[in-house]
Amino acid sequence: MTIHWCGTGLSAIPGLRRLLEAGHDVAVWNRTTDKARGAVGDLTTNIHAFSIANLAQMLSPKDVIVSMLPGDWHVPLAELAIERGAHFVSSSYIAPEMRALEQKAKDAGVCLINEVGLDPGIDHLMAHALVADYKASDAFDPANEISFISYCGGIPKTPNPFRYKFSWSPLGVLKALRSPSKSIRDFKELDVARPWDAISSYEAPLPAPESFEVYPNRDSIPFMSQYEFGEDWKVKEFVRGTLRLNGWADAWADVFKQVETLSGPEGDSRLKEMSDQFWAENAYDEGEPDRVVLCVGLKAEKDGAEVWHKTYVMDAWGDERGSAMARLVSYPVSFAIEAAMNGKIAAGVHAAPSDPALVGKWMAEIGKLAQHLEVVDSKV
Repeated sequence: MTIHWCGTGLSAIPGLRRLLEAGHDVAVWNRTTDKARGAVGDLTTNIHAFSIANLAQMLSPKDVIVSMLPGDWHVPLAELAIERGAHFVSSSYIAPEMRALEQKAKDAGVCLINEVGLDPGIDHLMAHALVADYKASDAFDPANEISFISYCGGIPKTPNPFRYKFSWSPLGVLKALRSPSKSIRDFKELDVARPWDAISSYEAPLPAPESFEVYPNRDSIPFMSQYEFGEDWKVKEFVRGTLRLNGWADAWADVFKQVETLSGPEGDSRLKEMSDQFWAENAYDEGEPDRVVLCVGLKAEKDGAEVWHKTYVMDAWGDERGSAMARLVSYPVSFAIEAAMNGKIAAGVHAAPSDPALVGKWMAEIGKLAQHLEVVDSKV
């Protein structure tokens, strides 16, 4: 079984190196082989210029294709995997086109595993663990009112005036500011056109409690079923969102005003100009530590009183191992690859697993990657 790892960008390297150091048969594919050699050339010479045609020639049944390439490549590579009886892994959200491959994947007996990075990925594992814990507790009652939050953010370890720093092109962050979101607040769907319309404050239960600015992103609603919420549960709040340093909204106020007015080709051109400027002014310096904070919480209330409330809290930062973001994205990807190879995940299209054994095993390893990982029981 060969692992065909496609893409050697910044967020790919730690997990790729882990697999190579563990002795797996890995073929490394990248559009520029020099970049790949610079990243892992000390561990392997099995490095190729990425081409889906060349990859197809080398692909065998039971192999695993890993896509750490831009999202446009995920579905074509997943389709190739199905055609050749191979598995597929990516850290990205499951697109409708990927979801549509479910039956083909089952028929081929292969798994297409997605959403196994940081967010989405580790956040899913935490949510599955909390929901399972709550369901098994004496406090469980379908009549309880449920509140769920999941906030994740990559932030500078040393705050800067802009309250944010970039590890790669800021264009993706700027484009995300134009995206609407859907969540649940006070038992009703909350539709938000732009993130800055729904910024609120969240106090993370870190060892030294810390306040952050947070806002919902994407469509949170489908994740209630993914996290195995009961259809009869009374969901008061359900939000998956982004976490930023306090002061971020003020520092970015002019950015919001500009983004709000941009549209069409001229708007895209202006976004690119802004991206170039932000990259020049607010990129991480060589060796500068980044920081990742992830909080996933589940609370149950009855008659206005808390009966169950736990929060999974993670705080990680760059150290001698490199950036926190890179290891927290790519290590779970490597865990998913091994799970696929070992038959631990059924055929079909999947996000991060909910199986308690896998969740427990992966979270134990993730605990070694973060400087702090804890389940905080607010009812104690």
